[in-house]
Amino acid sequence: MQNGKRMNRCQEIERSIIKKYRKQIWSKFVQSIQEFEMIEENDKIAVCISGGKDSMLLAKCMQELKRHSDTNFEVIYIVMNPGYNKINLDKIKQNAEIMEIPIEIFESNIFNVVSDIKENPCYLCARMRRGYLYEYALKRGCNKIALGHHFDDIIETLLMSILYGSQIQGMLPKLKSTNHKGMELIRPLSYVKEKDIKNWAISNELDFIRCACRFTEGLDLGKEDSKRQEIKSLIKALKKIYPNIDMNIYRSMYNVNLDTLMGYKKNGERYFYIDDYKNNQ
Repeated sequence: MQNGKRMNRCQEIERSIIKKYRKQIWSKFVQSIQEFEMIEENDKIAVCISGGKDSMLLAKCMQELKRHSDTNFEVIYIVMNPGYNKINLDKIKQNAEIMEIPIEIFESNIFNVVSDIKENPCYLCARMRRGYLYEYALKRGCNKIALGHHFDDIIETLLMSILYGSQIQGMLPKLKSTNHKGMELIRPLSYVKEKDIKNWAISNELDFIRCACRFTEGLDLGKEDSKRQEIKSLIKALKKIYPNIDMNIYRSMYNVNLDTLMGYKKNGERYFYIDDYKNNQ
């Protein structure tokens, strides 16, 4: 009950974020915003919604923050349609209506462009999506875009880069765009775990789209059909042996000891330990 009146479904969803999942979601969302200084006075932020559970939760969190924050900033909610089928697009619209998120939909032809790509179509698709989102946000006068990447995305990306890419590369909570001057990208769910997002969605009986790409529509997403899914399965197996393994992976990005690495890259320039080794003799 709220002010003696029965809450509607949207109010119940909002209350669940602030109350039931305060520790798992809301507090971690706010912690990320504050720790990485993601939002500043007079920002105009485009929250990018794919239609999945992560971005839809992000949109509600940003709505709540806007209502209660002392910082003056604007938020818009944008949905890029890269070629979704009608069922998925209708699902996005339906969920936005239920959650009272005022979305703006714009079109792109990304799925058509990458449909014939044989090698790394997902990588190309992701890069093109990011470009379209930046460009639309710029047209709407925004200086930042917000994406729904969460804690698990970050540790999975690190492990994928090591095991499949032969490099150590992370996913930063905030970064400046290299191709769109004056634009920044923020990831306010950086501390929120995927299992808590899933539990929040289930408890509110919300059914979001998963990957709506043409390449995965016919796949059983419960199977290891991607490198990221393989990494998810690996972490899940390791957690059975050592429950804190995910946190250790995350914290390792704060504790990089360059003195013990054979080489590293900074600002596009490569450094090798043997050079310093000779100089220190």
